[in-house]
Amino acid sequence: MTHTMYTLGIDVGSSSSKAVILEDGKKILHHRVVQVGTGSSGPDKVLKEVFAHSGLSIEDMANIIATGYGRFNVSVAKGEISEITCHAKGALFQCPGTTTILDIGGQDVKAIKLNDQGLVMQFAMNDKCAAGTGRFLDVMSKVLEIPISEMGDWYFRSKHPAKVSSTCTVFAESEVISLLSKNIPKEDIVAGVHKSIASKACALVRRVGVGKDLTMTGGGSRDAGVVDAVSKELGVPAHVAEYPQVIGALGAALIAYEKVTR
Repeated sequence: MTHTMYTLGIDVGSSSSKAVILEDGKKILHHRVVQVGTGSSGPDKVLKEVFAHSGLSIEDMANIIATGYGRFNVSVAKGEISEITCHAKGALFQCPGTTTILDIGGQDVKAIKLNDQGLVMQFAMNDKCAAGTGRFLDVMSKVLEIPISEMGDWYFRSKHPAKVSSTCTVFAESEVISLLSKNIPKEDIVAGVHKSIASKACALVRRVGVGKDLTMTGGGSRDAGVVDAVSKELGVPAHVAEYPQVIGALGAALIAYEKVTR
């Protein structure tokens, strides 16, 4: 009788924590996301949830690898790997053959260029400013009084996208308030916000080089408007990973499996 092997990947980001349990290095058995990040109870909460929903325990894990900003705060991890390496691994698992990854997270944006063997050739990060991130979208949704989950729908209604030129979140917020005061249709402001996010994120992609196959990951890629704006900005179709928010954790679980079976 063959023994099932479980490995766990934990990605502790700036605004959320993610966990993936992998079965025999091939099947995502369970994954969870909690909206609590590094410097808090995020790692403990996501571990508690992933085990509660999977019916497994930490003793069942053959190996545990942590990634993300808070990877050194995961006491149960048996190793730590950079988020760039883990994102590349996870994206290739979900979207084989991808050459470029654009990860739009809560507080940062990452662009990663891979070669045909799936090795990281170059990467760029925007981690000093919220422009182009999920945080930017969140701030704008509050100003516009549109739920974040509906922003994509409003984007596609626009006929004449407004110009939101500021790349700084604070200035862009003032710009959006000004557009509202001029009675510019909300859908056109939303489209302008999405185009602004795409412009900032795609500048990073251009820095590493636009490949023929683009995969989007991170919470930002759950917004169809962001995906469409990025595709139009770069002139290439953008594929969205099946579980975009847990790509880093998935990559960590895959590496955990490889380390045991090597």
